[in-house]
Amino acid sequence: MTTLYDVPADALIDALADDLEERFDRPDWAEFTKTGSQRELPPEQENFWYIRAGSLLRKVAMNGPIGVERLSTEYGGSKDGSNRYAVAPSHRSDGSKKVIRIILQQLEEEDLIQSNEHRGREITADGRSLLDDTAGEVLSDLDRPELERYA
Repeated sequence: MTTLYDVPADALIDALADDLEERFDRPDWAEFTKTGSQRELPPEQENFWYIRAGSLLRKVAMNGPIGVERLSTEYGGSKDGSNRYAVAPSHRSDGSKKVIRIILQQLEEEDLIQSNEHRGREITADGRSLLDDTAGEVLSDLDRPELERYA
């Protein structure tokens, strides 16, 4: 049986994004929002919301139970310091907690993850099944000879 650990993350997330696009809608404000204070512009990808949802589902399955604070740290990045005379050094900035929280709530409504009080969110049996089934489809579609031993 193929699991989420057996396939490359980017291929799995793209396949999950296609599946999640049919399950729920992104909010109207999502096309205008940035993914963190370190960003200058919103994402350019058309299906960014679903790619982030697939990535979050995978992270919750691998690291769960996990909370919004830790997830925002993982989706953060480097924020430049002062751009005038380059006086201040760059520092760390967290990702957008609202984007993460709303996506996690949508995944909860689809019964793919569940909230565990005081511990964070963790994957449900339906979510694990979706990940494993999608991983099996991705593995069969991949044309990479080094992965044939997992098939």
